[in-house]
Amino acid sequence: MFYLISALYLGWSLGANDAANIFGTAVSSKMLKFITAAILASIFVILGAIFEGGAGIETIGKLSVMDLSTAGISSLSAAIAVTIMTILKLPVSTSQAVVGSIVGVGIMQKHVTLIGLDKIIMCWIGTPIGGCIFSIILYLILARVINRLRPSWAGFDFIMRVGLIITGCYGAYALGANNVANVTAVFYGAGFLSVETAALIGGVSIAFGILTFSKGVMKTVGKGIVKLDAYSALIVVLSNAITIHIFAGIGVPVSTSQAVVGAVLGIGLLKRAEALKKGPILEVFSGWIATPFIAALFSIFIYFVTHLTYVG
Repeated sequence: MFYLISALYLGWSLGANDAANIFGTAVSSKMLKFITAAILASIFVILGAIFEGGAGIETIGKLSVMDLSTAGISSLSAAIAVTIMTILKLPVSTSQAVVGSIVGVGIMQKHVTLIGLDKIIMCWIGTPIGGCIFSIILYLILARVINRLRPSWAGFDFIMRVGLIITGCYGAYALGANNVANVTAVFYGAGFLSVETAALIGGVSIAFGILTFSKGVMKTVGKGIVKLDAYSALIVVLSNAITIHIFAGIGVPVSTSQAVVGAVLGIGLLKRAEALKKGPILEVFSGWIATPFIAALFSIFIYFVTHLTYVG
């Protein structure tokens, strides 16, 4: 049970950094209150983890050969890396932190498993690209539909609010299905948890992170890169949900942060490239690059310290 605490910590940090991004644009555009978004996200992330989280858990679980001790080190290292980025209010990839920590442990054990890693890296690259493409396509298509309907101002406001709630709940479900593997897959791989138990524990810990510490990153994603109106926020949430749900079906955990940022960039490109803020974009990308290396360094350090032999 002691080792499992690191997984709960990782789930909490994931919820604080990644998970709430599904409602971040809605909150920053003031279409939803933070507490409403957080409660809805928590409920549906648990449902997604339980019903569709198994594929990703099996993928990550097979990436490493770990015992209970090294699984705990891997989870703790990834959680520390994500927590540092959360304090800096940078949206990062928990998936990259987990894989980085697994590789770090593998280096110390002189046994790095690369089977399936190429598939995972390709999906990482495809995540922001997918979010960007979906946002551009959906923005243009749904704009035509709404223009044909010609709703009143009050009608448009109602459509946006309901749309943000529905797509946000879908996004939370997709996130639970996709990212729960980041939290507890190493414990499944170590033979400590079944797929079902790993999904439940991971989903609940993510939900707790959303409720307690996700507000700062929401504002960074929603306002830091490009200013979003209600319609753009709806497109970003929906694009994110579709992107990560596709990868959940493939069985590869990817980052909602990367999907959201890709979708926000797509909106920015449609609204003319000069609307984009280069500073925050560079900060976000630097966080993505640094995360796996930071997690790997922490896992190497913790492994070294916990395996020191003292001679009396």
